[in-house]
Amino acid sequence: MTTTSVPAAGRRPIVDVRDIRKTYAGRTVVDGVSFTVEEGEIFGILGLNGAGKTTSVECVGGLRVPDSGSVRVAGLDPVADHAEITQVLGAQLQESALQARLTVREALELYSSFYPRRLDWRPLAERLGLTAKLNTRFGGLSGGQKQRLFIALALIGSPRVVILDELTTGLDPRARRETWSLIEDVRDSGVTVLLVTHFMEEAQRLCDRIALIDKGRVSALDTPDGLIGRSAGNTAISFTPSEPIDREALAALPGQAGIEIKDGRITLAGTEETVNAVITLLARGGITAHRLRVTEATLDDAFLDLTDA
Repeated sequence: MTTTSVPAAGRRPIVDVRDIRKTYAGRTVVDGVSFTVEEGEIFGILGLNGAGKTTSVECVGGLRVPDSGSVRVAGLDPVADHAEITQVLGAQLQESALQARLTVREALELYSSFYPRRLDWRPLAERLGLTAKLNTRFGGLSGGQKQRLFIALALIGSPRVVILDELTTGLDPRARRETWSLIEDVRDSGVTVLLVTHFMEEAQRLCDRIALIDKGRVSALDTPDGLIGRSAGNTAISFTPSEPIDREALAALPGQAGIEIKDGRITLAGTEETVNAVITLLARGGITAHRLRVTEATLDDAFLDLTDA
């Protein structure tokens, strides 16, 4: 059953998607998707490839017409009010590309000419680390530099909302983390971000709220912590005690959901309360915990529990 989180006090929904459906050649790709995006947040659309994420946001951007349901962005219909939508919504889509011989400067100047209410592309290029690459052709840019350029092009029209679809796919870990910082900067500048991703770590770090899309439907909608808290994933604590601990004492710990003892090493599954109780138990017994490790449940755990993945 789909559960939606309540908008935070003082925030206003700027994107409103209600029961949209989309079918291709008799195959249902989006099957009753609904969500709202609050002004000033990073809202994540998370799911496996083929789950219906991109089709859903293409309906938000007016690039696809849903078979049924409704979409509003800042009160506008992306299809009927398409000209107005282009002035409030920017997008970097999954298959974005430019002509290989186009320079960064030419791309920025071209896109800037499309908007009557546009940002000065020069400080935007500097902010995104593109100033030194203005005369570089698109084909000569690295993957991370291309993504920075696409962010600039999505922002150049001074939008209120920006769609970023699978922005970090194919990037190395360093470039991915640099891009994450850029997305946070975009949000901090006052732009609402609709972020489409299949990277759990990315969604957990960046998003204020997340809609899990599974087989064309929203299977859950909450904050990252809320989704993790609703999953069956446990916090795990493992250690090797300096002296044996009675198993019954471990079994009596609050919140514990499993005990494994192998070669003298103890692993407990439970909650944060279990972790605190273990530390108290060790302190009272004067026992040292060697190689103590605490592993918390993650969004990966929540995704597996809350979808059919």
